[in-house]
Amino acid sequence: MEENRMDEKQTNSAVNLSPGRKAAAVIAALGADKASKVYKYLTEEEVEKLTLEVAKLGHLEAEQTETVLDDFYKSCLTQKVVTDGGMEYARTVLEKTYGESVANELLKKMTKYLKNRSFDFISKMDTKNLFSVLQHERPQTIALILSYVDSAQAADLIAELPEEKRLKVVESIARMESASPDAIKIVESQLLKQFDNILTTDFTTIGGIDYIADVMNHMDRSNEKYIFDEMGKDDPDLAEAIRKKMFVFEDILTMNDRSIQRFIRDCDMKDVVYALKNASSEMLQLFFSNMSTRMAETIQSDLEVTVNVRLRDVEEAQQRIVNIIRKLDEEGELVIGKGGKDDIIV
Repeated sequence: MEENRMDEKQTNSAVNLSPGRKAAAVIAALGADKASKVYKYLTEEEVEKLTLEVAKLGHLEAEQTETVLDDFYKSCLTQKVVTDGGMEYARTVLEKTYGESVANELLKKMTKYLKNRSFDFISKMDTKNLFSVLQHERPQTIALILSYVDSAQAADLIAELPEEKRLKVVESIARMESASPDAIKIVESQLLKQFDNILTTDFTTIGGIDYIADVMNHMDRSNEKYIFDEMGKDDPDLAEAIRKKMFVFEDILTMNDRSIQRFIRDCDMKDVVYALKNASSEMLQLFFSNMSTRMAETIQSDLEVTVNVRLRDVEEAQQRIVNIIRKLDEEGELVIGKGGKDDIIV
């Protein structure tokens, strides 16, 4: 029993290593001769980072090294079978070798890796430069490209687009399910005049409802309202599908008391005052009932003397509160969900 606990501890410590440390462990295990051959395929920046990680590596237990090498082997095998026969072939091979659960995890990592390889140069561009490149592209092309960037960056860029194109881009991302590697290569080559080969001969999942909901979560309230209002006219089902994946200020009404009390602790009271300036009586009561009597009286007093507030300021305050709630949800401090049935994780 004690031996099993020790093995589990070593495995967990290996799993918790950073990606850079894992790479360093592989290089160290290969030996100088084989490692030097790997270095030939790396960029100068990658060589510098990897060398630094190797220098900082220090001591690793044998079990840790074994676990890292096993993960590395599985990743190499996954990449090879995906390249040779596509995702479905890879799934069949990996399930026979490791079982369904491990196969799904390996393919999930590979899909993320393949996605990150495409349009990787975009992550180095600021929104202003990216907008200047994309503003004249077709909405479908912009949607494809934005499906490969950080959701916050995508939200910033969509907000800069003309209203009509803005709506079409959001709709295109929401409806997107897959894109052929050839199509991705063509778009990449047009933007960069050169491109890397896509490893898979199958289709990579991109875009979709989950992704655009994440993008919309980063959108400012004015643009969010415009997009949903217009989309609601043309395709109310799509608008509703996206909304169901999002968490917006009004969804606080669905949260339980303990969760509301938790996020209020992290809020700037000025933001609470501004956010509640045009709130419904139901929302006001929900906030007040989850504050101390003294805090509620202070907020009520501030609401009475706070006048001539710009709608933009109200929306920005609401967005900051929503961001706090999402952050606490990601950290496991509370759980947000439609219907308010979730509780705080303790």
